[in-house]
Amino acid sequence: MSSISILKGREQQIYQKGSQDFDMSCEKKSLAGSISQRACVFCGSRVVLYPIADALHLIHGPIGCASYTWDIRGALSSGPQLHRMSFSTDLQEKDIIFGGEKKLASALDTLIDTYKPKAAFVYATCIVGLIGDDIDAICKKASQEKGIPVLPVHSEGFKGTKKDGYKAACDAMANLVGTGSVKDVGPLSINIMGEFNIAGEAWIIRDYYERMGIEVVSVFTGDGRVENIKRSHGAALNVVQCSGSVIHLAQHMLERYGTPFIRVSYFGIEDMSKALYDVAEHFKDTCPEIMQRTQALVREEVKKVYPILKQYKQKLKGKKAAIYVGGAFKAFSMIKQLRTLGMDVVLAGSQTGTKEDYQVLRDMCDDGTVIVDDANPVELSKYSIEKGVSLFVGGVKERPMAFKLGIGFCDHNHERKLSLAGYGGMINFAREVYASVTSPVWQFAPRKTIEN
Repeated sequence: MSSISILKGREQQIYQKGSQDFDMSCEKKSLAGSISQRACVFCGSRVVLYPIADALHLIHGPIGCASYTWDIRGALSSGPQLHRMSFSTDLQEKDIIFGGEKKLASALDTLIDTYKPKAAFVYATCIVGLIGDDIDAICKKASQEKGIPVLPVHSEGFKGTKKDGYKAACDAMANLVGTGSVKDVGPLSINIMGEFNIAGEAWIIRDYYERMGIEVVSVFTGDGRVENIKRSHGAALNVVQCSGSVIHLAQHMLERYGTPFIRVSYFGIEDMSKALYDVAEHFKDTCPEIMQRTQALVREEVKKVYPILKQYKQKLKGKKAAIYVGGAFKAFSMIKQLRTLGMDVVLAGSQTGTKEDYQVLRDMCDDGTVIVDDANPVELSKYSIEKGVSLFVGGVKERPMAFKLGIGFCDHNHERKLSLAGYGGMINFAREVYASVTSPVWQFAPRKTIEN
C-alpha cells in the first residue's frame, strides 16, 4: 500500500497533538468528494424520534429512504412495537411532478385509522423539500380530524448535516412537551435524555435512578411513550447523555419551563458513577439521604465489576485503539474506558463535535494522538495503519474498513445488540474488546502497513 495523502481542504479538520497549534475547524458541511462517514439530516431525525414506540412514523418520500428502519437503528420497547414498522408514501415520478400532498393525506388517514397511534411523525425527505409539498398544512388538518398530534419533521437531507436532523427532531418533540398533566409528578424527578435503549440500557439506567429514590418521568426517547413526553415538563431535572442529539430540546425546556439540565455519560465506571453522583448532588437539599443511597449503590456495583476488569487489563495493557463515534461527548467516555483496560488511544474523532468538544478531547489525549472531525475511510485507514492500531471502536460503517486492515473491532453505535452502558455494560465492553483484539483470526489477515 502506497503512502496515503489527505484531501486538500481537509487539513483544518485534522489535528495531531504536540505537533501543531490547536486550530480545529468543525461544524461545517462535508467536503465534496470526501465520502464522509456522516449520515444525512433525515438520518439524524430518525435516530432521535424512532424509539418512541407508540407513535406512527411515516416517511414522505421515495421508498429508498424507508430502508432506514428500526432494525438498522435498534431501540427496544417494553410494550408497543409500532415503531418497528416502517411506513412510506413511496413517491413516484408522477407524484414528484404533480405533488405528493394528496398521497400523504391519504396515507395518514389510512394508517391512523388502522394502527390507532398516540401521535404521528411525518418526515420530509430531500425530494419533498425540492417539490415544495406543504406537509405542515397536511399534518395540521390530519391532527384536527383524527384528534392526535400529527407532527411534521423537517428533515430534508440536503439542507445540512446529521446534527440539523437532531434539531428537527427536537423541534417536533417540543410541540408535545407541555401538553400533558403534571399533577402526579414528584419533586425528586428527572427526564433521561439522549438515551435510545439500543440494547436495554434505558432500563438499566432507570433502575439505578429508582434505587436512588428518583422518579423517571420520561426517557427521550428509548422505550419512549407519547404521554410521558407530554408531561415531561413537570420533571425537576433533565439529565442529558447524548448531548448533540437532544441538547436543543433541553435548552428549550430550560427557557420555557425553567427545567435545569446537566450533561452526563453512562459509559464506563468513572462516568457512570459521576452521572449518579451529579443527580444526587442536585437533589441533596430536597432529600439529604439521597447521597448516602447513591454511595451505597456505586460501592455495590463497582465491587462486582472491578476484579473482572483487572483481569482484562492485564491482557490488554499497551494495546493501541482508535475511536470514531457520532458525538464527541461519547469519545470522552471511550478514552476513559479504554484506559481502564490499560489501552492507549492514538486516534479519536467524531461526526458532530464542536470546537469546545475537541478542546476537551485534546486535553484528554496523549501527545501524538490524531483528532479528526467528520472523517472519511481514507483518513481513518491512514492513521489506523500509521499508529499501529489493534482495536477500532466505531459503528457499522467503520467495521468493514477495520476488518480489511486486520484490526479488531467493537461496535459502539446504534446497530449493536449488546448493552454497553452502566457497570455491567463495562464488563460487556471489556469482554468484547478482549475477544476482538486477541482473536486468532488475525493471523490469517496480516496487518497492512504503509510500505507494503
